[in-house]
Amino acid sequence: MNTELTVILTTLGLYAAVVVSPGPNFALISRLAVSGSRPAAFGATFGLALAATFYAVLSMTGLALVLTRVSWLASLIQIAGGAYLVYLGVMAWLSSGPETAAQQSRGTSAGLLHGLRMGVLVNLSNPKGIAFFIGLYAVAVPPETALWAKLLILCGGFLLEMVWYGLVTIVLSGKRARQAYERFGRWIERGIGTLLAGFGMRLIAEKL
Repeated sequence: MNTELTVILTTLGLYAAVVVSPGPNFALISRLAVSGSRPAAFGATFGLALAATFYAVLSMTGLALVLTRVSWLASLIQIAGGAYLVYLGVMAWLSSGPETAAQQSRGTSAGLLHGLRMGVLVNLSNPKGIAFFIGLYAVAVPPETALWAKLLILCGGFLLEMVWYGLVTIVLSGKRARQAYERFGRWIERGIGTLLAGFGMRLIAEKL
């Protein structure tokens, strides 16, 4: 029991450190939240958590390692993922700020589904997610770890994604953040768009 608890706490501690670090996921949630599209941001949060859990399951079952050994498939996924991030960055640059964001956030259900799709695509199209989970579980989760402990790790990882990006959404969609966006929306969009495009171009460049 003590061994399993140590494995769970160690794995989730490492997971949390990676989740809170800046990256394309954080940039995506930030853009949706600060622009006033809270339903889309919550939808994207759920999508990110689902995709991360999917990769975690693949890694625990050993299937992710098989995917990484099919070099052409790994390259295709990485280039497609990079292209999608560049697309999101360009769309942010073309955004006219608060007016465009307000139009995007109309309709809670539509916003949730739109955000869900974006979150799933951004996380699934990032092959670094596979590498992270393979490395994490290879180091922190021994093969003999009990099934209940592995399930707790999966649930804990899902909750970490939901809680962290949920907090980011709440903070960045608050009154002060909205006031700042109303004043500097165009530049905020361009700044986040540049980050997204930069992440995407780096992914593409690694495979060219």
